[in-house]
Amino acid sequence: MSIFVDEKTKVIVQGLTGSQGRFHGLRNRDYGTQVVAGVTPGKGGTDVDGVPVYDSVGDAVRATGADASFVVVPPRGASAAILEAAAAGVRFIVCITEGIPAQDEARFYNVLRRDHPGVRLLGPNCPGVISPGKCNIGITSGDIALPGGPVGIVSRSGTLTYQALHELSQQKVGQTTCVGIGGDPVPGTSFIDCLAAFEEDPDTRAVMMIGEIGGSAEEEAAQFIKDNMSKPVVCYVAGVTAPPGRKMGHAGAIISGSQGTAQAKMAALADAGATVALNPTEAGERMVEIVKTLD
Repeated sequence: MSIFVDEKTKVIVQGLTGSQGRFHGLRNRDYGTQVVAGVTPGKGGTDVDGVPVYDSVGDAVRATGADASFVVVPPRGASAAILEAAAAGVRFIVCITEGIPAQDEARFYNVLRRDHPGVRLLGPNCPGVISPGKCNIGITSGDIALPGGPVGIVSRSGTLTYQALHELSQQKVGQTTCVGIGGDPVPGTSFIDCLAAFEEDPDTRAVMMIGEIGGSAEEEAAQFIKDNMSKPVVCYVAGVTAPPGRKMGHAGAIISGSQGTAQAKMAALADAGATVALNPTEAGERMVEIVKTLD
């Protein structure tokens, strides 16, 4: 099995007619994902390499039965695009857009929770989700993913998401699903959301979690691991040498006083019983060792 998406997921691409939407949307389609439509206001009735384009998400959903959306639009239009997809009945929305103001993120996050509680948003500013061999929504290269499980991956860092996939695939350790939740201050999907889904997925038998400095998400995940996870978890937290008070990479990766340091996060995760690695390669090595011990 997999979490959030599978081979039955039908995807629309909001922004398919733009350069980035076209590139990544068609790449997802060529991977085997059911990309059934694109949405660009004013361009309904056209197509992109055979994928029909509609003026609105509602039109696309009615015509295709799509249940997922890939939002590839500039920051100024991302909020409206996300809320339009939710209002049209899309259950799973992946937004890769970077640079959305935190105030906008907080607004649509709360609107989704209040008005569309059955909708899951992944991102914004994330690489997306891939269930190897089944579905790829986002910008992750399918070439570095290996089907067959038994490892689930969840990561705040886009680059380290790719490295985790590559490290495991090089060792012939497959993945059930890899989720990049993004590092913005108001993520639609959290570590805990993914850990809970992996815990319930019978095919996921171990989990790799990659965090980074800033915020308290890793400490909250540590408590969840301690209280709820029966499956082994291997963790790596990026940013051990980051100086306090300096933004590192994006708005979510900032240390405030003694809060959000990599050392504090690593200590909490170790206390929760997770295996904590000091670098991404070691995380892969520890996971390979754990997989060898699985029945």
